[in-house]
Amino acid sequence: MAERLTPRARLSGTWRVAAAVTLVAVVSLIHGCLVDRLAGHANALKADADPLPKRMQAVYVRSMEPLAPLPVAAAVPPPPPAAVRSAVSAGAQAASAPVEPEPETKLPVLPKEEAPAAPAPSHAEASASAVPADTQTAQAPSTAASGVPFEWPEGTRVSFALTGNYKGPIHGSAQVEWLRVEQRYQVYLDVRVGPNLAPFMTRTLSSVGIVTSKGLQPQTYVQETQLPFQQATRATVTMGLDGVQLANGTRRYGLPGLHDTASQFVQLSWLLSTQPELAQPGGVIDMPLAMPRSVESFAYDVLGLEPLSTPFGELEVLHLKPRRVARAGSDMTLEMWLSPQYRYLPMRVIIRQDAETFVDLMITKPPEV
Repeated sequence: MAERLTPRARLSGTWRVAAAVTLVAVVSLIHGCLVDRLAGHANALKADADPLPKRMQAVYVRSMEPLAPLPVAAAVPPPPPAAVRSAVSAGAQAASAPVEPEPETKLPVLPKEEAPAAPAPSHAEASASAVPADTQTAQAPSTAASGVPFEWPEGTRVSFALTGNYKGPIHGSAQVEWLRVEQRYQVYLDVRVGPNLAPFMTRTLSSVGIVTSKGLQPQTYVQETQLPFQQATRATVTMGLDGVQLANGTRRYGLPGLHDTASQFVQLSWLLSTQPELAQPGGVIDMPLAMPRSVESFAYDVLGLEPLSTPFGELEVLHLKPRRVARAGSDMTLEMWLSPQYRYLPMRVIIRQDAETFVDLMITKPPEV
């Protein structure tokens, strides 16, 4: 004989049914929120990936042949005695005057209403876009004021061994690669920490733009870092006639001859090859750079030629040292040793993030072309 349900038992059953319905509703709500968040995250990743162009391809068949060192312009002769006395007198007067502080090198923020941000072009749009009037035919040799010819190669790769410090000693490999199709160019600095097949960290600095009669004209700079079990982080900087858009969306005014961390390698090769007087010891090379956090005019002191032992022999290399000191929370600084025998390509590079974080890149074999 079936038991008869008491009012208390019927009430308890009702609560169990209500609790089950509530649980199902909560689970459905959480699931819906997760789906919406994942969809939004996927859309954000897709939008962030749009500015990345397709990487050009090159086949390297031989090592670059070393060139005879280019002559360096002689030092300026000292002034005559009368001029020396005048200079000393003027210097004494200047010494008694109050010293004005050096102006800040960072540029002011550009209001968005003055120059609205322009979206970075896709690879297809960039390839089809019009080339500025001063763009030269890349296959033809370029010459600067000194008249020294320079021919833009279609592809060049420089390989390095990596040592340094990032929360402890690190080892790995790196390469700088230059790629060109007609007037379009790409420059990549690929850094791998750990084994090549399973690196602990990878960082790629890339520059995309065009070749002009004044060297390179970057349009997009991308800095991407990948750590194990984490989503890759990417900082994108776009450069155009309407200014510069930094990685956080801030707009800034551009500077004449603006470059980025990756394109400066090739721009320095062009500058020093076509204007060897810039290699004079004691000189200064100004390099305006657009970086993820700022637009600044960098100054490199030319320290002169130094011997450098490499796996393929000893070279005389030109030492360039940045005046700015690397500090936490700022953009990276690069110290470079460039070879006149190899078109002033980098033979050694030290990249500093701050006093405790740096990588030292040493060339492992002759550049490949």
